[in-house]
Amino acid sequence: MLDVTAAWEDRLRQAGGVVLRYSLVLIFLAFGLLKFTAAEAASIQPLGAHSPVLFWLYANGSPQSASDVIGVIEITLALAIATRRFLPAVSAAGSLGAAFALMTTLSFLVTTPKLDSDFQGFILKDLTLLGAALWTAGEALRAAKSAPVGRMASTEA
Repeated sequence: MLDVTAAWEDRLRQAGGVVLRYSLVLIFLAFGLLKFTAAEAASIQPLGAHSPVLFWLYANGSPQSASDVIGVIEITLALAIATRRFLPAVSAAGSLGAAFALMTTLSFLVTTPKLDSDFQGFILKDLTLLGAALWTAGEALRAAKSAPVGRMASTEA
């Protein structure tokens, strides 16, 4: 009985890790692509303009150019996270970058004056994504440490 339970625990942990990692990739990729649209650029402008991390993008360019830069960063992070099987250290760096981006987004809750309640709920989901980013960073760092140079990392978790 214990062997069956242990096998299922391992399978569930592995499946959960893959779902967690690649849903993070999908979310960052999708929202990164959205940043290239005028509607998305206009909707994030009030958030970014008041951010202590992003304000300079809006001070030095148009809302669309600021949104484009954010989009490139989000897409780059998504692609980096997706490299876990082949380049776990790169994946870990992407996950840590995603964690920083998500902390920046969460900071909008306190840096944006008169933040609409719809935005508050939307932003709050980033707390869960932050947990996913931190977990995938730790898991990828563990894989990078155990993977021989030039060889694929062990099975994804």
